[in-house]
Amino acid sequence: MDTRIPPLALTMGDPAGIGPELTAKAWAALHTTGPHFLWLGDPATLPETTPTKIIAHPNEAAETFPHALPILPIPLTTPATPGHPTPANTHAITQSIAQATALTCAGETAAVVTNPIAKSVLAAGGFQHPGHTEYLAALCNIPGKELMMLASPHLRVVLVSIHVSLRHAIETLTTERIIATSRKTADALKRDFGIPHPRLAIAGLNPHAGEDGLMGLEDREIVAPAVEALRQSGIDATGPLPPDTMFTIDARKTYDAAICLYHDQGLIPLKTLDIAQGVNITLGLPIIRTSPDHGTAFNIAGHDKADPSSLIAALHMAATLATNRNRNPS
Repeated sequence: MDTRIPPLALTMGDPAGIGPELTAKAWAALHTTGPHFLWLGDPATLPETTPTKIIAHPNEAAETFPHALPILPIPLTTPATPGHPTPANTHAITQSIAQATALTCAGETAAVVTNPIAKSVLAAGGFQHPGHTEYLAALCNIPGKELMMLASPHLRVVLVSIHVSLRHAIETLTTERIIATSRKTADALKRDFGIPHPRLAIAGLNPHAGEDGLMGLEDREIVAPAVEALRQSGIDATGPLPPDTMFTIDARKTYDAAICLYHDQGLIPLKTLDIAQGVNITLGLPIIRTSPDHGTAFNIAGHDKADPSSLIAALHMAATLATNRNRNPS
């Protein structure tokens, strides 16, 4: 990580899930090498064996990190019991996200990395957003402009629709949405990933990408015009591609990111290929945000079984993107 880059801000996530354990394991794995990060949460939820230090400002994190986990404390309303989430802690969980976002918007931290939350638990506590991605966009005052990318060493996918039903995703699919998603993806690949001429693969909606109308008209009438418009604007785009063959090892060599038309179309292949190294990245924000590509895992919380690989990958990815963006700010 570029030493000129501030620390990363890691959020608390649901304290009854594996977030505290992941945080401790990530610090143990990275404290001698970096990237350095601070944690916004309640110290009481961390394993007792984890060295910690309360800090007053992010600029104390770099000096503290090699010896102890730097913490900007956010107290819980109710003590956390592993495996037993409660809506009573909704305010503390969302405050952690909001504070991390504010610090990053102000340039005091380099990126936001989020531990997993449970959407249904937060909704029961009054949380009004479908998930992290939409909440971050609201905090950044650009609701509706956010995109979800999932990335691993084997594949990058970007979703045209995110946390909506499959029926709603299909009903609201338009040529314009595919074009807008693809353009933002191409811009992010250039600025944040350092890919000067990104190649996009646009998935079809129906089996065999519609088989020229025999299996649905959406690919011919909605997706194909988007691909042509992208090509006309100078973006290297191909499609619509049959979703059942575009994720093979040979097919993946032909593009830098796949544009997928609904949530599971992109996340199933990515998580099947490499869930341990998968990273969730929010595109379209003025800040960098990454997260692990798994959930709260309440069933193993408190049993020292959580694998920190995805969180560590998310921290490394955030540091890389922050360094690239610092070099290519436009």
